[in-house]
Amino acid sequence: MGRAVVFYKTDRGGCPVEDFLDALSPKAAQKVLWVLKLVKELDIVPVSYFRKLTGTDEIWECRVVHQGNTYRVLGFFDRGNRVVLTHGFTKKTPKTPSAEIHRTTQLKVDYLRRRRDA
Repeated sequence: MGRAVVFYKTDRGGCPVEDFLDALSPKAAQKVLWVLKLVKELDIVPVSYFRKLTGTDEIWECRVVHQGNTYRVLGFFDRGNRVVLTHGFTKKTPKTPSAEIHRTTQLKVDYLRRRRDA
């Protein structure tokens, strides 16, 4: 079955996830894309790679560890099995920063509003 995995695009056509991936080393970007492929293809994704963030409005986190660095890509579900990924960042603290969760929440509101108005 799997899921559709899409990247959020701004109203001007920018793509924060692509910008994030472009800023990574080729090997790190490859590892992130491998985890996103797991999210897309596996019915049950190990929680070490993909989990809902507690205390959020259905914000999900893809987690990637590569050469001692932890990368996160946040997003949300839309229409069942469609995962909309909003942006990524390098995580430097044990807890996901609230500013990153807030950013995803704002992008989710924008995405749903533009989808509704389309």
